[in-house]
Amino acid sequence: MRILITDDHAVVRQGLKQILATEFRRAEFGEAGNAAEAIERVWHESWDVVILDISMPGRTGLEVLKEIHQHRPKLPVLVLSMHPEDQFAVRLLKVGASGYMTKESAPDALVGAVKKVVAGGRYVSPALAEKMASYLALDLHTAPHERLSDREFLVLRLIASGKTPTQIAHDLSLSVKTISTYRTRILEKTGMASNAELTHYAIQNRLVE
Repeated sequence: MRILITDDHAVVRQGLKQILATEFRRAEFGEAGNAAEAIERVWHESWDVVILDISMPGRTGLEVLKEIHQHRPKLPVLVLSMHPEDQFAVRLLKVGASGYMTKESAPDALVGAVKKVVAGGRYVSPALAEKMASYLALDLHTAPHERLSDREFLVLRLIASGKTPTQIAHDLSLSVKTISTYRTRILEKTGMASNAELTHYAIQNRLVE
């Protein structure tokens, strides 16, 4: 088995490798510290599974996931993130992730998730599976934040986290003018009128910590 671990923290990559090497003794591991490295290695090398962090400098893991899914649709991608499941999981599964788990998950859960996605399945925690079933049963109208593009959703979360347009532009490697445009679109799509209203909505719907 060949496993590509993508995370911008070397200590995290090393820790994941040690956990997985205990179970997959013959596995070969590759590492990528950012989006560009991840895409380069996926394009030019053969992998059985990619473990992907979504919070990286520059291009986000979300964009990497969409690109991988578009060009390598059969390659399983297991997202491993610091963000709670109810903030990102459903959105990521919709755009091609084979599974989603938080970095607080137990090592044996990580091993089980890798086995499941490599075998062609999809992995979500029991708690998330129950929550997703509840969403389907309720048959609610689309929530305002579900109308946003992936980039708009990220900008919404950063606004709600209290960051200024300049800080958001720096985090996403975009211009302040572009961030202002995204903010305008977010207000239009959600029907809200201010950053305060967006922040209240995000906190109420647990889109930010």
